Formats: sequence, C-alpha cells, structure tokens
Amino acid sequence: MTVVAQVLVFAGVAVVVISALAMLRARTLLNRLHLLAPVTTLGAPLIGLGLALSTGWTLGSGAILLTVVLLAVTGPVLQSAAGRVEARRRGAIDEDLPS
Repeated sequence: MTVVAQVLVFAGVAVVVISALAMLRARTLLNRLHLLAPVTTLGAPLIGLGLALSTGWTLGSGAILLTVVLLAVTGPVLQSAAGRVEARRRGAIDEDLPS
C-alpha cells in the first residue's frame, strides 16, 4: 500500500470513528442523521479511494469506486428524506407543503 493510499484510508477511518463516537452522545434521530452525513460523503469516499489506489487499476478497484460513487450520491438524498419524514412526524413541517 502506498503512502498516499494509507493516508486516505487513515483519514477516512478517522472520520468514521469520530462520527461514531459523537453518535453515542446523540439522542434524536435528526442529530444522528447529521452525524451520519460525514461518513457517507467524506469517510467512505476516502476509504474507497485509498483502497482503489492500493489495489491498482483492476476490476476490483472499479467496483470499489462504483460503490463509493453510489454511496456518495445516494447517501445525502436518503438522509434528507429520512430527516423530512421524521420532521413531519414531529410536526415541524407543515403537511400541506410540497414534498
């Protein structure tokens, strides 16, 4: 594993661990969603890019990069949808507003 790949993987793991530790203190779903966002938009892409660099350009690294792109694109959308459902359930969002 090259030094660049190691740094990327270490940085990604650090983001995931810090978010996980902070999540232990979060009490509400909305706070937990805020703490999950860095994992899907920063931690996983850093880890995936580091793993892809360490394995070289193979079919496996292509699968890793595809997974990272899908997670980075769909993660925030799913978190936003879950947050909106929770806010509607709590009555923080008017039911008559468009989705």
